[in-house]
Amino acid sequence: MSITRSAIVIGGGIAGPVAALALGQAGIEATVYEAYDTTADGVGGTLSIAPNGLDALAAVGLAGVVEELGSPITSMVMRNGKGRRLATLGSPAGLPAQRLLWRPDLYRALRDATASRGVRVEYGRRLTAVDQDADGVTAVFADGTTARADVLLGAVRLRSPGRCKLDPAAPAPPPPPPPPPARGGGDGIRSRVRSLLDPAAPAPRYVGLLGFGARLGPGPVDASRIGTTGSEMHFVFGRRAFFGYVLDEDGSGGWFANLPRAASTTAAETRATDPAGWLKLLRETFAGDGLRMDDLIARTDPADLISVGGMEDLPTVPVWHRGRAVLIGDAAHATSPSSGQGASLALESAVELARCLRDLPHQEAFAGYESLRRARVEKIIKMGERTNSDKAAGPVARVLRDLMMPVAMRLMNPESFSWPMRHHIDWDAPVAGAAVSVQAPARAG
Repeated sequence: MSITRSAIVIGGGIAGPVAALALGQAGIEATVYEAYDTTADGVGGTLSIAPNGLDALAAVGLAGVVEELGSPITSMVMRNGKGRRLATLGSPAGLPAQRLLWRPDLYRALRDATASRGVRVEYGRRLTAVDQDADGVTAVFADGTTARADVLLGAVRLRSPGRCKLDPAAPAPPPPPPPPPARGGGDGIRSRVRSLLDPAAPAPRYVGLLGFGARLGPGPVDASRIGTTGSEMHFVFGRRAFFGYVLDEDGSGGWFANLPRAASTTAAETRATDPAGWLKLLRETFAGDGLRMDDLIARTDPADLISVGGMEDLPTVPVWHRGRAVLIGDAAHATSPSSGQGASLALESAVELARCLRDLPHQEAFAGYESLRRARVEKIIKMGERTNSDKAAGPVARVLRDLMMPVAMRLMNPESFSWPMRHHIDWDAPVAGAAVSVQAPARAG
């Protein structure tokens, strides 16, 4: 039986609150510490929760939460810029439809769930250091306060270098270098907790695409130029960039665009540019395509433009845990948005980690968690990498893609794309210590 009774969860985005709820269900008292002074209402764009993400939520009593908020997506339609349908991927047999929703809506639902179950969330707690000893771990915050628990779960960036002795039997690692500019609040892909576990941890990798998006209110729809989508989500490989959208009968919906660019920019740098200028560039980028994506861009108020900056992933993170600290969510396994699995994988990992801590001492639990998760998430990250290449295809590759994709889709085994969605978490199944026998990468220090 686990001897873990309390946990510090750093980060109040998606993975953090779900981890706290799962830990509570496992009998472990968890408190969430969020760096920002206020909630994140109204912040963020669209995301999808795949069937495996819905399954993870159901395992901790959150079945139906996303279904009430999001729109069902029963199929994904791929077109080229002329509007020609290249392929259609339907929902895998026997699984619920994935749900498309807005991140602020999911954030509010998770916040309400933590409040209803008595999970404490403290705001304005920016982590500056982590200390540990044989009996527990202490988080030190910028305001001078501290928190003490048996284990610490890190999913967000540590804003300023601090001390961290994560292995009581080893000397503290040297302080990591200052972090690069922020790409958004609580962004796990730039986790400084990760750099404290391993000062040699790899940096996020730019995938060659800038991300933009917007939510649309009701408005005019010219079906001869770009039609409504119903329960489908449409992906368009334009001549110069990639576009995705959903559009209801009343003209409401949302869109996103991935713009190929050799050099990356941070979200802050992207937002520093007049959004009207970005919208003008996006309209010009898609204006030459037969399917008039620029109609939706033209309807977008510059104030509503969401600028993600350079899209990134992390192909592998060598060190997921050390001592009493462990990484969850994007801090451990960041896949680019092209995979459609980022949020769902974070939900899975939060629940699986709680199961492991419920049944095993923390060192075995962390190793078991990694062995259960690493191969799966890294395979999905590679899938997203291949999709990124299609989005940034040059003229010759674009022609070949448009010729070959319909053939490949007809010949493809449906399981080659649906297997990530079939992952099921049996919450009641005990986690045996034997799970730790799966080899994990060697850890520094």
